[in-house]
Amino acid sequence: MKTADFDFHLPPSCVADHPARPRDHARLLSLVGQGLDDRRLFDLPALLRPGDLLVFNDTRVIASRLDGRRGEARVEVTLHKRVASGRWLAFARPAKRLRPGQTIEFAPGFAAGVAAKHEDGQVELTFEGCDSELFAALRAHGRMPLPPYIRRPDGPEAGDAEDYQTLFAARDGAVAAPTAGLHFTPAVMAGLAARGVATAAVTLHVGAGTFLPVKVEDVRDHHMHAEYGEIGDSTVAAIAATREAGGRVVAVGTTSLRLLETAAGSGEGLRPFAGETAIFITPGYRFRSVDMLLTNFHLPRSTLFMLVCAFAGTERMRAAYAHAIETGYRFYSYGDACLLERAPT
Repeated sequence: MKTADFDFHLPPSCVADHPARPRDHARLLSLVGQGLDDRRLFDLPALLRPGDLLVFNDTRVIASRLDGRRGEARVEVTLHKRVASGRWLAFARPAKRLRPGQTIEFAPGFAAGVAAKHEDGQVELTFEGCDSELFAALRAHGRMPLPPYIRRPDGPEAGDAEDYQTLFAARDGAVAAPTAGLHFTPAVMAGLAARGVATAAVTLHVGAGTFLPVKVEDVRDHHMHAEYGEIGDSTVAAIAATREAGGRVVAVGTTSLRLLETAAGSGEGLRPFAGETAIFITPGYRFRSVDMLLTNFHLPRSTLFMLVCAFAGTERMRAAYAHAIETGYRFYSYGDACLLERAPT
């Protein structure tokens, strides 16, 4: 399977720099049943059935981008993966002059030590105190780690801190937003409840590599970055009850789907889970836990476009993306969404 099989031309004008306002007025391309149906996100309750279960990711994006100094030199740091309490992998600019044992000062009383430097250019940083203290310092001194395709030529905007956080955000740890969740509002949640659609949560702390394009020629040569996730007893029980009653499990976003599929991958059914996942889903994969998927429109040549092709069928997704581009749907983190049914096995 070649990466080029998942390429397509995306005009730059399709990339969204800001979310829809209100959020639930984002466009929604429904692939439920035959054909393509142009809707709005606020139509979601009408597209689901009583007894369905919506599973969302409750991770919270941390303000992981920091401006600091090492002596007189400026250093920009982006934390991207927790190694242990107070210890994080990070991208740094410039990184080549950083050495283990050095200290980067971000604010009075807030600094990091360079613990290690890796061959791929990443640095390992240590912070004093526990995770909650670090997250408090990041809220005070950090910036949202917006992806590079969200253009901010004049620097971060005041609304980014709220716009790049979902309604469900509860547990600090992500460095990228679970973007399908960005569309939800209290009005949509009320509509789902009135429709008889239940909800449950999982936690996947989304990493910086999730949305990147695949650069190798052969898909099998791509290395997925591991991300930490948890699925609790209550969510496992809610999914089991939904299945028993004949309802459908609807994953809000590829992050929720990947974690559910990881936990169900043992063949023993879905169980509570706490650990890392580096699952890479491509066409031919047999889905075990999810019936429907709500997701944004993804990058060409990305693992996420490969995932939606695996879920709904490659030709169906190519037709859907061609329609979306032709009719002006907005792509990526702040873009529009599509609702997919799992293709027959």
